[in-house]
Amino acid sequence: MGIGKSKTHNFPLCFSWGKSHSVDTSQGHLEPESRKAEIVSLCDVVEQSNTTEKQTGEQEGAEVGEESPEGEAEEEVFLKFVILHTEDDTDEALRVQELLQNDFGIKPGIIFAEMPGGRQHLQNLDDAVNGSAWTILLLTENFLRDTWCNFQFYTSLMNSVNRQHKYNSVIPMRPLNNPLPRERTPFALQTINALEEESRGFSTQVERIFQDSVYKTQQTIWKETRNKVQRQFIAQDEAYNTWVASVL
Repeated sequence: MGIGKSKTHNFPLCFSWGKSHSVDTSQGHLEPESRKAEIVSLCDVVEQSNTTEKQTGEQEGAEVGEESPEGEAEEEVFLKFVILHTEDDTDEALRVQELLQNDFGIKPGIIFAEMPGGRQHLQNLDDAVNGSAWTILLLTENFLRDTWCNFQFYTSLMNSVNRQHKYNSVIPMRPLNNPLPRERTPFALQTINALEEESRGFSTQVERIFQDSVYKTQQTIWKETRNKVQRQFIAQDEAYNTWVASVL
């Protein structure tokens, strides 16, 4: 009985072991194929991921390429005119600006109120006067009441005297609305022929003053001056870097 039990117990154990061994053996033969399949599957995933990243990168590159022109700094433009005016005459200055640009084709032009904010007034005045061919002084009743406007026209006149290419670049103008009477005009401005919008010869005056040849001459000098200043800045920067390297 003991032996019988032993045989009875051994058979299931052997069967169980044999089944287990059979499974292990089967798995042992299939493991390389399974791992190979897993590797292939992983390779497919990696390849698909790389392809997706490549496509995404190309799309992003294309988007950057499309956006890059907008991101580039706009080239500064030498203006044809700037209108100096009081704060109360902003609307009148805009009207005159549109008149010169739309009716006479004199553009681009700007009014002082359109200069960049957050900067010092003197810097804006310097950029406006030296960054344009003509400086128009809007002579209204409000002009003499504004101390800043008085400073503007004196500065503009001195600039035109001290810089040869700026000679005759300051243009006093009496607009249609609320013009400053001649008898109340400062003496320094009385010596300059003013634009009279209400006069019959206004169109002829405009055509005679705002000539393209004068604009191109001033534009060339403006570019040369800017390039010279830029070269000086680069030279100073290089000299400073050389000095720092020698000290260290």
